[in-house]
Amino acid sequence: MADRIILSLKYGTRYPADYVNVLFNACRKAMRGAFRFVCLTDDATGLLPGIEPLPIPDVGLTPEEWYRGGIWPKLGIYDPHLHGLTGRCLFIDLDMVVVGDLDAFFDRPGTFIGINETSAWGREPGGKPKLCSAIIAFDAGALGHLATGFAANKAQILGRYRTEQDYTAATLDGISYWPDDWVISFKRKLRQPPGLDLFLPPKAPPPGTKVLAFHGIPRPIDLIDRKKLFWDRFPHMGHGRVPWMARYWLENGGTLT
Repeated sequence: MADRIILSLKYGTRYPADYVNVLFNACRKAMRGAFRFVCLTDDATGLLPGIEPLPIPDVGLTPEEWYRGGIWPKLGIYDPHLHGLTGRCLFIDLDMVVVGDLDAFFDRPGTFIGINETSAWGREPGGKPKLCSAIIAFDAGALGHLATGFAANKAQILGRYRTEQDYTAATLDGISYWPDDWVISFKRKLRQPPGLDLFLPPKAPPPGTKVLAFHGIPRPIDLIDRKKLFWDRFPHMGHGRVPWMARYWLENGGTLT
């Protein structure tokens, strides 16, 4: 049986080790059978045993370019060699919250599978699909041209595309998408409308949700940080510690501030 590999990416200081550890523990609860959990990182300090820290593959970015718009170092996951890893990869952003079965993501066939934010986020039902690469599946090494093509044409690609997922979507043929109810957006599906959020807490993920996506602000940690009175951007007024998010964090080994 081919390896099942969950990939994560941690670089710089935006996401502490807690984020990787919580994701790792949540994935262990959500998987049946063996899998490998790999963190591509520039700093493995504080990562739990069982997490395999490996260097982020070089795609020709300067240190400054790591922090421009988008997550350009993510293109390293498509490295044709990827440290010798083989098998099916499921890449998960660190600000995703795993609340259901992950085996289904590995069982679903496709060269490349991601989120269709047009329909999943409810932006434009029936509109043209738009890729969100917060959780994607592919075979290790099979999409090496994304990494090597970027390295060979970095200046042109950085000048043309705002984010690495825009470049990915424009370069790949045959993109498939997860069912819309598998991965839902916190901002689009669970937070209350402006005004109501001053009085009502965010809704909990509905049954059947497998992964909860936090894109932009707020991030999961914001919903449990006592130091933050308001964790959203005006006109949204979300505030206070969110109990179901705090339980998820604690039950998966995270710490509260």
